[in-house]
Amino acid sequence: MELEVRHLRLLCAVAESGSLTRAATVLGMSQPALSAQLQRIERFLGGALFVRDRTGVLPTPLGRLVLTKASAVVPTVDELIRASLRATQGGTRRHHFRLGSINSPLLSGLVGALRELHPGCEISTRQESSIQALLDHVSDGRLEAATVGYNPGYEFPARPGVVVRPVVLEPIFVLLPSTHRLADRSEVDLAELADEDWVLAPPDEDQTRQYFAAISGYPMRVRHEASGRLLIELVRSGCGIALAQPTIDEVPGTVVRPLAGSPLFFQHAISWHRDNALAPGENLLADRVAAAYETAVTRNAAYPEWRAKNQATY
Repeated sequence: MELEVRHLRLLCAVAESGSLTRAATVLGMSQPALSAQLQRIERFLGGALFVRDRTGVLPTPLGRLVLTKASAVVPTVDELIRASLRATQGGTRRHHFRLGSINSPLLSGLVGALRELHPGCEISTRQESSIQALLDHVSDGRLEAATVGYNPGYEFPARPGVVVRPVVLEPIFVLLPSTHRLADRSEVDLAELADEDWVLAPPDEDQTRQYFAAISGYPMRVRHEASGRLLIELVRSGCGIALAQPTIDEVPGTVVRPLAGSPLFFQHAISWHRDNALAPGENLLADRVAAAYETAVTRNAAYPEWRAKNQATY
């Protein structure tokens, strides 16, 4: 973990609110997610930053030291961002679209759609593990657009001026080592995974674990936290199993299988600020991104088969 400005904002919000619950509301995240993030920050900084009492939370001596620095850094960074935006946008005629993304199959489609709709535009991209951070960046103008997403029923609170446009509701599959006892199945029952070890991306503000527990009726036993290629390698070596996008490439040593009854879903979306250059063509942009998503559908055999079987209801 690296300490970021958004972490300092979280600490300032907790101190100003005097309550984790109130701070979570201000930041647009759940109280458990805020608590987990605070614990990671405290581990990184080497000690407790707040203590609880009957009225809420109070900073510790270390917390007061950190907050003194944070309260000076955050406004300075905000002003730097605003000044940079004024300087770069004021004299630029050609559109420059700064895009952010989680690990999403929509990003390439978004880049292609912008090139088609805004010929000659400049495009830069960055990946984030935090959807909350992406929405904050869109809200304050550091990004023109981002690919984001959420589990149904676990939507993120709206940011001022930010549009979140759903594009594809995607089933969640499971990634298994090819030697797994269920690897020969055409689909896997969620109940059969209750005693499995899981590999999952490190928690941030997302609600994956809560969503899984609510649907499955049991908590995930997460033994390893990893993402990207490392996650795949841990699954391939038999260290655990993982939730997977159905568009994931099925690499040797692993298999991708749908869950019986399709109990888990993820809503992919794109977001932008309603006042920037994307707003006038938002419908066309969303249509182009949705069409581009179809090219990702055939990356493994399981997803086209699932879509064919579920065409009537999906």
